Amino acid sequence: MPNIKSAKKRVLVINRRREENRYVKSTMATMIKKFRATVNTDVVKAEGMLRDIISYIDSAKSKGVIHANNASRKVSRLNLMLNKAKANMPKETPVLDTKVETPVADTKVEKKTRTTKKTAKEEVKEETKEEKKEEKKLRPKKITKKAE
Repeated sequence: MPNIKSAKKRVLVINRRREENRYVKSTMATMIKKFRATVNTDVVKAEGMLRDIISYIDSAKSKGVIHANNASRKVSRLNLMLNKAKANMPKETPVLDTKVETPVADTKVEKKTRTTKKTAKEEVKEETKEEKKEEKKLRPKKITKKAE
């Protein structure tokens, strides 16, 4: 035990910080264990957990509890684990029935339409294209100065 007053205070501060760091490390380890148990059973829930874990790891890094490379390695490995679990999942893409007019024959009298199936991604792409066109129409035109 130190005799000098500042050294005694320093010991108290070190003990307090050690306790705080132990709490952060143990909480982080618990979160990672729960994530590993969840990732193989429920990928959607694991994605939400991963966001929380990554923010907690980043805060531990900024506090100096763990080294930056250690934090980066943990985040990388957790992302890799989640991506592997997603790859092993059976793919279920919802298919939407929509009618698309496509001319079948070159007749001027009538147009025949045929139904095609589109995935949800294609549907979203079309909606965003339409929204961009509408936004473009609503934008004010640039005013250019004419030579006098």
